[in-house]
Amino acid sequence: MAKKTVASLQKGEGRTYSKVIKMVKSPKTGAYIFKEEMMPNEAVKDALK
Repeated sequence: MAKKTVASLQKGEGRTYSKVIKMVKSPKTGAYIFKEEMMPNEAVKDALK
């Protein structure tokens, strides 16, 4: 199933998007949580600041 997803992102508009995974500390438990987002390549640097 993952191969199909990756293959569909390689066509046309898919190349202008990146998957961003951020590690965020939970305020309640103190454990780390991973947040995943799909965003345009131009917005990646701003999202990681």
